[in-house]
Amino acid sequence: MTVWPTELRYASAERALHVTFDDGAAYKLSAEYLRVESPSAEVQGHGAATKVTVAGKKNVAITKMEPVGRYAVRLVFDDGHDTGLFSWDYLAQLGREQTKRWFEYETRLKKAGMSREA
Repeated sequence: MTVWPTELRYASAERALHVTFDDGAAYKLSAEYLRVESPSAEVQGHGAATKVTVAGKKNVAITKMEPVGRYAVRLVFDDGHDTGLFSWDYLAQLGREQTKRWFEYETRLKKAGMSREA
């Protein structure tokens, strides 16, 4: 089942993407979270075992949002990353799973001796 966004707004002062869907779900997704969970192969690898832990993105920002057809948005980050296409379903999934994914991300950072700081 595909959800459809009714609002997609980036608040630069918060460095957060606000997204609301037609099913009533609404999420505030930080630019850092979106960057480290980018759907690009550069981050996701080619399967769960090859997922890359991206460090040093605490202060990353989104500089541009480009629609891709009627199914996704390309987010351009100020660190130059621009290869992930965030489908509406993936954005909804990121919203639903934000607490779990963020905990897993911080756990991977700690295990690798990495930091969110640049």
